[in-house]
Amino acid sequence: QVQLVESGGGVVQAGGSLRVSCATSGRTFSSYVMVWFRQAPGKEREFVAGISQTGDFTYYADSVKGRFTISRDNTKNTVYLQMNSLKPEDTAVYYCAARSGGMVKVARTEYRYWGQGTQVTVSS
Repeated sequence: QVQLVESGGGVVQAGGSLRVSCATSGRTFSSYVMVWFRQAPGKEREFVAGISQTGDFTYYADSVKGRFTISRDNTKNTVYLQMNSLKPEDTAVYYCAARSGGMVKVARTEYRYWGQGTQVTVSS
């Protein structure tokens, strides 16, 4: 069983930056593919970014490419999402998720473990 706890959300002005973190329990963090999804009010939960077990492969949604960076620290069992040049349309609840083994997938159904989410609000 893996428990995921997000933190670092908040309110930021458009053009600003924010970093959200996802701390995990368990001793097998380095075997998990880690991803970030987000869900805006009235919208489906969508894939944002993913990172492989070793961190050597990352993948981003087109909407955040060049602005967001996903990273992980396997010594701290934590994955991060650095968000720069934020836009009002980035406003959402951000969730981290994990799957054991395999590759980064964009479908939410591929991920068994989810955090409770952290709110990110970008004001215009």
